[in-house]
Formats: sequence, structure tokens, C-alpha cells
Amino acid sequence: MKILITGGAGFIGSNLAKRLLKDGHKVVVLDSLLRGNKLDEETLSKITFYQEDVRNQDAVNKASEGCDFIFHLAAVLGVDVVAESPVETMDVEVIGTRNVVNACYKNGINNLLYASTSGIYSSTEIVDDVLTEKMLVDPHTSYAMAKRYNELYLKSNFDEKGLNSVSVRFFNVYGHNQDNRMVVPRFFEQCIAGEDITVYGNGKQTRDFTYIDDTVEACIRLMNTKGWNVVNIANEAEWCVADLAKEIKEVTNSNSDIMFVENAHELNGYEVARRIGSSEKLYEITGFKPLMSLKDGLEKIYQINYATQMHS
Repeated sequence: MKILITGGAGFIGSNLAKRLLKDGHKVVVLDSLLRGNKLDEETLSKITFYQEDVRNQDAVNKASEGCDFIFHLAAVLGVDVVAESPVETMDVEVIGTRNVVNACYKNGINNLLYASTSGIYSSTEIVDDVLTEKMLVDPHTSYAMAKRYNELYLKSNFDEKGLNSVSVRFFNVYGHNQDNRMVVPRFFEQCIAGEDITVYGNGKQTRDFTYIDDTVEACIRLMNTKGWNVVNIANEAEWCVADLAKEIKEVTNSNSDIMFVENAHELNGYEVARRIGSSEKLYEITGFKPLMSLKDGLEKIYQINYATQMHS
């Protein structure tokens, strides 16, 4: 197939592009490159690339001409960036998704996958249970609200016009080529440099870390989903951030100290005490669940990105 990835030069998008090329598809990427470019030279040489903003309707129309499917991943990412730019965050989400939907109708594309977020569950207090798609969501931030709006916007387009879409709720994706604004690469880089590992808050907050290869596999398996759906992509394993820091220390054999620091006041609204997701629905639809344990995933990142650096 010929497939468009909006935001395809980002962390998830660049890994997805490589996988789709490997599977024999033709790949088109649209990305503004405002947050950098994660596409390597080999991948760039094999794809059609548009350096354009997803908020530009004409650009999205042109990039999607002749395509069979769209992965809509374009977004403003990073808690610090989102907190500083709530208007841009919502514009990219709302206008960008509307443009993608319009391009689907213009170019006869009837299937798309939208990158939502586990952040829409927000601060919902789930003491004993994992987060499932049946639960009421509770988005508080501009980013999470825009994601939820787009889920419902896509539902409306299916109900009214029959556009098939699946919104995937990512749970803390990590892996090769990730931006060091995110916690896993930040901890790795601090360990490699022998610096203190900075953990915000008390470190007891938990997350469900999902390896990038599993995330990409799940997205590809969801391509044939008909109707409208929302689906978690989660590893179903709960790790506190302090233990993540200890694990990365062990993987890198680092002497770095773990330092607990207070979160910036303006970022407090983005902090969640506990988050672990269920991938049961994903398994029911695709027969697949994320398989990579956090320990194995961290070891793989170390071998790919840092082992030579540590031993040089």
C-alpha cells in the first residue's frame, strides 16, 4: 500500500516508517520538523517527504494523494512544551485532524489510525484496576482534552459519513531514537554522563512502559480495523519512576546518584500518581499484546545506543 504518516519524522513515526518500508509499503511522511528529525538518511532516501505543517490543508491534501491509509501522529509533544504552548497544542490537534479527515474524503481514503494518549484518563483514581477503554475518561490538560475531542470527532465522522478510524491510546512508549525530554532517554544520558539522575516528586508515581517495536507492531495490526474504535496499547506492567531510575543505573553500571526534585509548579497539573493500562481489547482485535519487558527493553536500548559509548 501507499501510506501517509503525519508526524513521521518523530520518535514513533520514524520507527513506524522503517517498519512499513521493511514490509514493502510505499511511505509518505509529512512533518514540520519543528521538533527535529528522527529519520535516518537511508529511510529518507526511500520515502516521499513533505516538510509541511499538518495545519496546512493543501499540504495534507497533496501528501495524501494516492494513499490507501493514513497514520495521523502529528502532535505537539513533551510536557514542558505543551505546558508553555496550550494554544498551539490544541490547534495542531484539532485543525490537523480536521485537515486529515478532509483529505481522506478528497482523496478517497477510508481508513486512518489516530495517535491518542493514555493521558486522557488523567487523574482518575484507579486503586486496584488497570485502565480499560470502557472507563470514563477525565482529561484535564489542553493536550488530553484535544485528544479526547478528536476521538469523538472521528466517531462523528464514522457515524455520519462512514470513515473508518481507530484511535490508539499510547502508554509511555520508549525505545530507540527517543527525545531526551522523555524520562527513559533522560535517565540514560544522565547515567552515561555520570550526572545525578533527577526524579521529579517522590518517585513513587507509576507508569506502564511500552517498547517501541511492540507499539509499532500493534499499530500495524490495527490497520484493518473497521468502524470506529479506541484501543489501548499498553505493556500491562506497573513500574514506579524511582525503580526505573535504579534499573537504568544497573543496566549502565553507573555510579550516578538518584536525586528527588520538586516538579515545576506549572507542570503539576500534568502529574499522575498511577497509570497502568489493559491491552485486552487490543488482543481481542489483533491477537497481539506488547511482549517486551521493561528490563529487556532497557537492555536493548543500552546495546543499540550506549554500549560503545560507555566502553570507549
